[in-house]
Amino acid sequence: MSRAVLGGGLTIDTLPDNMTRVVEDSGKYYTWRSFGPEDQRTRELWVDMSDVRHGQVRVHGILSNSYKQAVRVALSFDFPFYGHHLRQITIATGGFIFTGDITHRMLTTTQYIAPLMANFDPSYSKESTVQYLDNGEVFVVQWEGVRLPGRESAGAFTFQAALYKTGTITFSYRDIPLSLDVIGSAEHPVKVGLSDAFMVTSPEAQRRTIYEYHRVTMDKTKITNYSAVEFTALPTCLQHDSCERCLSSNQTSGCSWCHVLQRCSDGMDRHRQEWLDYACSEESKDAACEDYTRPDSSTGSSVTPEVEGVTFFTPPQKGCKSDDDSKQHILKTSNDVKTDSSTQGEGFANTGAIAGIAAALVLLLALILVALYINWHPTVASPLYLIQRKNYWPSLKFQKKQPGYTEVEGDGHDKDSIVEAGPH
Repeated sequence: MSRAVLGGGLTIDTLPDNMTRVVEDSGKYYTWRSFGPEDQRTRELWVDMSDVRHGQVRVHGILSNSYKQAVRVALSFDFPFYGHHLRQITIATGGFIFTGDITHRMLTTTQYIAPLMANFDPSYSKESTVQYLDNGEVFVVQWEGVRLPGRESAGAFTFQAALYKTGTITFSYRDIPLSLDVIGSAEHPVKVGLSDAFMVTSPEAQRRTIYEYHRVTMDKTKITNYSAVEFTALPTCLQHDSCERCLSSNQTSGCSWCHVLQRCSDGMDRHRQEWLDYACSEESKDAACEDYTRPDSSTGSSVTPEVEGVTFFTPPQKGCKSDDDSKQHILKTSNDVKTDSSTQGEGFANTGAIAGIAAALVLLLALILVALYINWHPTVASPLYLIQRKNYWPSLKFQKKQPGYTEVEGDGHDKDSIVEAGPH
């Protein structure tokens, strides 16, 4: 047996029969290993849905008799996915789980856990089912005996995905009658792996933009009968609940502490929009943890370092603070006016307050005049330029050549206002 080590930590073994398999790979968010029919671990990872010791199994009647349908299901535990804790997922008939908060037609684009995403139609046969169980420690979804439209005679697929409370994810395969590289993707994407993204709302364009920041793509040729893949979640910046742990942990890298949000992040996660809105990257650029706890001599408050002419004053607190509480800060412009007289200081403060109010009123009046001008002159180039300001990232509208997924249960959302940006 020979072994080759590729870039990114990928290790590939070449077996005596000239077959290759991925042994281990490392990434930023997950490490994963694949197992073949000869591995004991393959049998250990398969969850026997008929074994009552695993928990009560539910065969979803609608999904088992539908095509391109999806249903939202609540989890009994917090499931860590890319460092975010999920309590709800969406099961799709097409062999994958959607993990996003907002359901839209193009569920296959990103934010998925896909043991075998393909154009499956469980409604073809009574033997085709979509079933799941949740015992508090693991949530398992099994696509049992599902077939591909137009290729029903090729055989039925049976496989499952298991989401463990620890954050571990496993894909297990029992029946794979076709090689995945010959399954066409014209009618439906064919994917095996994980993906996550963050969403940005663009008020001026009245649409949302999805940016995929990470994807794990498995080699589809390795998915065969009685094979398995095990993903182990790596520590992320989001798990640190204090500045000290955020900046000093040797388990993570590239982390910054945002005192305003009381959050540790590298800036690339589902909270990306909030990270930008509160200028967290600028706040943490030159700051140290002791700067966040420096007492203000006059008020006893904790003062954060100056960020682009703005100082954030935090009210006195005990212990940790929630995200909602941490946002309730008082903003004050940093006027570096020094005086030996407290009376003069108060006078300057009053003058500054009056000037601030006057400036706000002038700005409000200007906005009203601009709005009236746009209303009276809708085709003038200048106001149109203000309206058509670009988003943070270039966006690509979803192509609707094929019908997307429809949601079986849960509240509906505006499915036509979603756009996608980034790798796809």
